[in-house]
Amino acid sequence: MTDARRAELAEALAAVEARIAAACAAAGRARDTVRLLAVTKTFPALDAALLADLGVHDLAENKDQEASEKVDEVAKLRPEATLRWHMVGRLQRNKARSVARWADEIQSVDSARLIDALAKGVHAARDHGDRERPLDVLLQVSLDGDPARGGCALAEVNSLADHVARSGELRIRGLMAVAPLGSDLDSAFGRLAQASAGLREDFPDAGELSAGMSRDLEQAITHGSTCVRVGTALLGGRGLASP
Repeated sequence: MTDARRAELAEALAAVEARIAAACAAAGRARDTVRLLAVTKTFPALDAALLADLGVHDLAENKDQEASEKVDEVAKLRPEATLRWHMVGRLQRNKARSVARWADEIQSVDSARLIDALAKGVHAARDHGDRERPLDVLLQVSLDGDPARGGCALAEVNSLADHVARSGELRIRGLMAVAPLGSDLDSAFGRLAQASAGLREDFPDAGELSAGMSRDLEQAITHGSTCVRVGTALLGGRGLASP
């Protein structure tokens, strides 16, 4: 069963890599300017371990409860693997301390109150010996103004980035967004790229632009995405969460 799943994942990974490489070539970009982030939410820890075997070292989750358990499981399955875990889902402030224990990067920061909660969580994690480094964060921006989908307004990006910089425990690394279904992708990703350029004027180290998923990674790469978040095209239909 494990061998069959490994082969399945290897085939899917090769297909995704080919798409990324083709999109980079079409945009006149080097392949190594785009990072593949495997979204392992709802899939078991073994899948994450098999992806690590295949050379995928950036893994993402969207719920703290599932992620905190899975990170520990994968560490036991592959103690030698060097992995980076990313939080990409909407995050409640009361989960900030838990997420600060396991996440290397959070891509869904969208409010000053969440920034404050995460800074406190990182401080507590340091005190308890659960982490040594500051927490990297991306600001999630809304491309359609719908608060139910998460994300801050484009006009708030620089003020929130200032808030991150003043926290002392977080590092601003860039922006993340989800293109609304049915939207004009060129327009949506173009606005995001413009916001990213503006952010880099004040924060030169905030060059990460996390945009593009299974359905639209090519368009995102055309507009400068440095990180594509791929779940379905890599792992298949929704799986069962790790026990």
